[in-house]
Amino acid sequence: MNNPVLELKKITKIFSQGGRQLPVLQGANLTIEAGQMVALLGPSGSGKSTLLQIAGLLEKPSGGEVWLNSARIAHDDDTTRTRLRRDMIGFVYQYHHLLPEFSALENIMLPQLMVKISPRVARVRARELLRAVGLAERADHRPGQLSGGEQQRVAIARALANSPKLLIADEPTGNLDPATADHVFEVLTQLVAESGLAVLMATHNHILAQKMPRAVTLSGGQLVA
Repeated sequence: MNNPVLELKKITKIFSQGGRQLPVLQGANLTIEAGQMVALLGPSGSGKSTLLQIAGLLEKPSGGEVWLNSARIAHDDDTTRTRLRRDMIGFVYQYHHLLPEFSALENIMLPQLMVKISPRVARVRARELLRAVGLAERADHRPGQLSGGEQQRVAIARALANSPKLLIADEPTGNLDPATADHVFEVLTQLVAESGLAVLMATHNHILAQKMPRAVTLSGGQLVA
C-alpha cells in the first residue's frame, strides 16, 4: 500500500455568524494515496469548498488533524503551512485565474520562478507541461486568445509546474460545456496516471464523478463513501 498523500482526521469547522455557532464540518475523515483521484460530491452549501481549503492548507480547521505526506501539519505554524502549500500542493479552480498580460508559457513559468528555479529550467518545464496538455503550439498565446477549455488546460499545467504531490480541484470543469469538460478531464486523468499525483476534486457533475475510481459525499458535515 502507498503512503497516504493526504489524511484528514476528524476535521471540524465552526463559523460564527450573528452571534451563533454554525458547524459546517463535523468529524470529516478522508485518506488519499498517490495516484488516486477522489471526487467530492455534495449540494451547494454543504461545505465542499471549506473542506478543500482545509485540505489545501488555505484555512485552519476548528478541530482535527491534517496530515500531508505522512507528516502532521501544525495548525499554528503559518510559515511551514505556506512552504508546504507552495511546494506540495497544486490548485485548480472553476475559473482559470491566468494572468492576462502573460503568455500561456509565462503563466506556467511563474510558479517556478517564485521558488527560485532558473528561467531556463522553468521554460523547459513549462514547454513539457504544455505538450502534456496538448497545447505546445499555443505557448505564446495570451489567455484572451485561448478558448475556455484551453485556458483551463493551461491552469492545470500551471498547477503542476512545481511537481506537487496533491492537486486540489474545485469544480475545474464547471464553467465548460460537456464535450470540453470531458476533454479537460481526460487530460487530467492522463497526467495523474503518469505522475502518481493524488487528486481531490469537488464537482457537481455526477457523470464526471462516475468516471473517477472513488467518490465521497459531504453530508451532515461528514464524508460518506
